[in-house]
This record gives sequence, C-alpha cells and structure tokens, in this order.
Amino acid sequence: MDPRALPFSVLVILLATTALANGYTSPPPPTTTYPAVKTVEAAVEGMVYCQSCDKYGSWSLAGAEAIAGAKISIICKNHKEQVSFYKVFQTDSYGYFYGELKGFKMTAHFLDHPLHSCRAKLVSSPREDCNLFSNINNALDGAPLRYEEKRLKWTNYEAVIYAAGPLAFRPAHCPATAPPTY
Repeated sequence: MDPRALPFSVLVILLATTALANGYTSPPPPTTTYPAVKTVEAAVEGMVYCQSCDKYGSWSLAGAEAIAGAKISIICKNHKEQVSFYKVFQTDSYGYFYGELKGFKMTAHFLDHPLHSCRAKLVSSPREDCNLFSNINNALDGAPLRYEEKRLKWTNYEAVIYAAGPLAFRPAHCPATAPPTY
C-alpha cells in the first residue's frame, strides 16, 4: 500500500465516525404528493310556494308566494324499494332550498341513480294560513328529480345539482269563489 494513501484512508474513517457519532443519517427519500381526490356529490335544489286561492285545484303557481322556513324531504329508495336515503331540508327566506345528498350511495344498479330513486316531498309549512299539501308536480307521491346540466365546481369538490318541484302548499281556507282560472 502506498504510504501516502494511509493518511487519506484514516481521514475518511475519522470523518465517517464523527458523522455517525453526531447522529447524522441519510436524508429521507423524497415523498411523492398526490393531488387530493376530487369529491363528487349529488345535490337537490328547488322552491316551495303557497298557492293562491284562485288557483286551487290546478297546478298553476301564478300569484303564489314563496314560503320561508318550509321543510321538504328527499327520500331515495334502492332498486329493492327500500329507503336508502332520507333527509329533511329547510327553505331560506326566499323559499329556496339546496341540499347535498351526503351519505347517498349509488350502486351499479341503474335504478339506484338519484334521477330514478329519489323524490322530493313536502314535510311542513311554518305558515298556519298555508299548510295543506298540494299535489303540484306530484308532491304527494314525491316529485321526481330532474337533471338540468347544472354543476357546482371547486378545486376538490364537485356537485351535480338536480332540480325538484317547484312544490307548493295551499291555504286551508279559501273564500268561496268561481272555479279556478287557468
């Protein structure tokens, strides 16, 4: 061995020993960050009104007033006709409701899609003068949802928005008048 190589070998061994004694470790491997998974939810929106007395018995909402604080439910049944989702939503001061169907599970079965499995129903009206259910848009059996190509998008969130209704309550007491005008 070359006598000049010995001091270099000793220097390398001393540096390695010093580094290990001071707790030196190799840097961790670089971590790979993946983009956050985008969540796609289903949501339902609609309006709730009080049908005017002169339109009683029809599906007309001409002259109707929006009801603030009305409650509606979204009920979804799976292809076996079992309730798979139920949630109640409340209208805002303009009679509008928007509700995310968080927890709604779609399966591969065609009939488990929100358009086929979910219905909107009236629950209650805060107005004592307008709290009877009407059958506008088949609300008594449950108004079907409609897809109107509406989506709400954020960075890691997307909602497919379905429309329901409009739905309406009707007054309990209407003055006796001529048959409804259409």
